Amino acid sequence: MKLTLLGTGDAVGTPKIGCHCPACEDARLGGKSQRLRFSILVESDKGKILIDTSPDLRQQFLRQNLSLIDGVIWTHGHYDHYSGFGEFYRVQRKVDVYGIPETLDYINQYVSFLEPRYHYLKLYESFELIGLQFTLFKVDHPPVEVPIGVIIREKDTKVVITGDTGPEIPEASLELMKDPDLLIADAIVPPHIRIKKHMNSEEATALAEKLNAKEVVLTHLSHLFRPHNIESIFLPLGYDGQIFEL
Repeated sequence: MKLTLLGTGDAVGTPKIGCHCPACEDARLGGKSQRLRFSILVESDKGKILIDTSPDLRQQFLRQNLSLIDGVIWTHGHYDHYSGFGEFYRVQRKVDVYGIPETLDYINQYVSFLEPRYHYLKLYESFELIGLQFTLFKVDHPPVEVPIGVIIREKDTKVVITGDTGPEIPEASLELMKDPDLLIADAIVPPHIRIKKHMNSEEATALAEKLNAKEVVLTHLSHLFRPHNIESIFLPLGYDGQIFEL
């Protein structure tokens, strides 16, 4: 199993339009603070799956020399997690998309012209794609009613992607998330800031400890962190194009 962080930014990305903070200036100079919006590529020897379709999907595909994929899993209906799906226009039609009914029905209002093939899933029930086992679990991301995270398993290897979430993750989900080899955790802001619908970096690293994660990487990062080369000395910040092979 191979995972690539195609985009590690929050809804506005870094650099933020009109901002000249240290992280945004580092991003403009080509540093690792430059962050496209959230999307993850999951690969096996049997295919490729996207977790969410970033508004920056075209740029991400060109960077990674990608063309066709085998499916998309959507975590929730916020625009920075699905709106790039339109980039499949004249590239790939009838893409297989997976998610809970509330998410798929909402997103369908905007992408139906591409005629995706919908696969409605239930929380906490495993399913197989590209030879890997996936499970969706509920997280905490108000006002979204049923936001989800994703667990991926290959034999004894386990990856947990929290999706967008605050710290109040349901106990049923926490139980399922335990002991991951890799935790990819939402951590939108540094520890001195609190945002109800997201974790900050302190809450995300505390979650990693609680789950007994062997490795954690923080994503969905805002420009409020210090430049990546400084902040990454102290925190396990992800960066665009980062690869994990498990």
